[in-house]
Amino acid sequence: MGSISDTFMENRERVQPDDTNNYASAHGGNVVKWMDEIGAMAAMRHAGKTCVTARINSLDFERPVPQGDICVIQAYAYDTGHTSIKVRLRAFREDPRSGETEPTTDSYFVFVAVDDDMQPTAVPDLDVGSERCRELREAALAGEHDE
Repeated sequence: MGSISDTFMENRERVQPDDTNNYASAHGGNVVKWMDEIGAMAAMRHAGKTCVTARINSLDFERPVPQGDICVIQAYAYDTGHTSIKVRLRAFREDPRSGETEPTTDSYFVFVAVDDDMQPTAVPDLDVGSERCRELREAALAGEHDE
């Protein structure tokens, strides 16, 4: 059984002109793609199996990520079902020169673990033993219920 903090991942994408919309900020579809990729990695880290996206429970775009900035994506698993893993995802804009960050996007994805035949397969429970794990889980559950 892995812990919530074992699933914590962070990735960065520099927002290039090909990633932007008419307003010179990251296209929402690109942000969702980046979130989906890192979210699946967090789910697979816990499950030890391939995980596929089953649902996006919520997706709130709070502000844009301007071209030239860095889109930082953070993900961690915070709850499990029999075959599913809930993952909290947050995106931030980061100024590459100063390192200043600002939250931009908040989301909750559900992934399902699958076997070699792409059939759902059981996942282990998450360990919530440490204070950091409890804090991450409580933050995710609080945000999930604000939907």
